[in-house]
Amino acid sequence: MPVTRIATPDDASAITDLVRTHRAALAPWEPVRDDEWFTLDSQRSILEASLQAYAQGTTVPLVILDGTEVIGRLNLNGITRGALQSAALGYWVSPAHQGRGFATRAVADAVALAFGELDLHRLQAETLLHNTASQQVLQRNGFRAYGVAPGVSEDRRQVAGPRVVPPDRAARQLRFDPRPG
Repeated sequence: MPVTRIATPDDASAITDLVRTHRAALAPWEPVRDDEWFTLDSQRSILEASLQAYAQGTTVPLVILDGTEVIGRLNLNGITRGALQSAALGYWVSPAHQGRGFATRAVADAVALAFGELDLHRLQAETLLHNTASQQVLQRNGFRAYGVAPGVSEDRRQVAGPRVVPPDRAARQLRFDPRPG
């Protein structure tokens, strides 16, 4: 049973409550946010912009659910068509619901959507180096780390682009090893 659905403007209130309530707990994983970001108007604007991008085919804005309760967000961003056919995955789950499999199931929903209905060839995600819980969620969904992003401040360095390629497409992927040999 899916634990995600397309976000709606009606979700703004629940999301605002979550980001306000868990502001301190989410802060280590999020960019620095000003107070305005935590308002209902801001969250509504974010959702409306995401839904406009969804209508244009460049984003899929989802909410993560525990039954009917909104407990987090998941986005497929930067959907690129043409030869690349890719997207970037980002998500967060309310600290009150972490460690209960919601993130793993939500990412599984997103992977199925990306390689099914959206017919993408590549899905990538980045985590902070110390965010081992998210790295485990991604690994459980077939993502594999392949590097560390250079040139980023130490506290914001990321494991660069763990990615997943669906098995039926893996045979069509070529890998180049820059090492002489």
